[in-house]
Amino acid sequence: MNGFSIFAGVTINAKRYFIEIAYKGTNYHGWQFQNNAVSVQETIDKAISILLRTPLSIVGSGRTDTGVHASQQFAHFDFEGDLDEFDFLKKINSLLPRDIAIYSLKKVLPEAHSRFDAQWRSYVYKITQRKTPFEDELSWHYFRPLDFVKMNEAAALLVPHYDFECFSKVKTDVKHFGCKIKEAFWEQNGQELLFHITANRFLRGMVRAIVGTLTDVGENKLSKVDFQNILDSKDRNQAGSSAPAKGLYLCKVTYPERIFI
Repeated sequence: MNGFSIFAGVTINAKRYFIEIAYKGTNYHGWQFQNNAVSVQETIDKAISILLRTPLSIVGSGRTDTGVHASQQFAHFDFEGDLDEFDFLKKINSLLPRDIAIYSLKKVLPEAHSRFDAQWRSYVYKITQRKTPFEDELSWHYFRPLDFVKMNEAAALLVPHYDFECFSKVKTDVKHFGCKIKEAFWEQNGQELLFHITANRFLRGMVRAIVGTLTDVGENKLSKVDFQNILDSKDRNQAGSSAPAKGLYLCKVTYPERIFI
C-alpha cells in the first residue's frame, strides 16, 4: 500500500505496524475472516478497531485452518498515528478474549508485508501417547505404538522433495504445489512425540496430511519406499488421512531484519 491506507473512502498518510500474535484455535473457524463463523482475524480486527477508533483489517502471515493453534503468528495493519508498544499491548490484550494474545507491536517499512515478506514458516505437531486431562484440546491422543525411527527416516524424504500435491487439499486455488522444506523431523519426549517442519510456504492441509501419513509409516502400514512413492504420485488419494487439527501449531515466522524500523 506504499504508506497509505483507506478508511471509509478517505486516503490518509499511514504508518505500518507488525503485531506478533498467539492463539488457541479451538473456538475459531480458522484464521481468515468468514461471513458465517467466528475467526481469529475477525476477533482481532474488532478489538483493534475499537482501540484505535477507526475501522481497519489486519493482514496475516498466513492462514490456519479451523481448530489449529499458533504460538507465533504475525499480521500487519496501517494507522496514521504513532503507537506506543507498551500502552498498545496493555489495552489491546484487555479487549481480546483469553484464547488470543498479542505479544509485540513493531513499526516496519511502509512496503513491508506480513505474508509476502515471510521467509520461513515453522509448524510443530503434538502427539501424546497417554491420556492427559491437560492436553485434550491441544494434542492428538494416539495410543497405538509408533516406530519413531521409521517415521524419522520417512520424514527425511520430505526435505529434498519439491512438489507436494499429494499432501494438498484437492479443491484449492494455488498456482503450483512447490514448497522448499528446510527441515522435517520427529522429536520424542517421554510419552510425547513432536513433529517439526519448516518451509518457505505450505499448502492447505499439508502438514496434517503429512503427519497422518507418517503415522501410517510408524504403524508399519507403509514403508519408507511407499512414502516416497506417495510423494512421487502427486495424488492426495494415495496419502493417509489428515491428523486432527487440535495437535497443530504455527510456531515461528521468520522475516528479514531490513523491514523493521
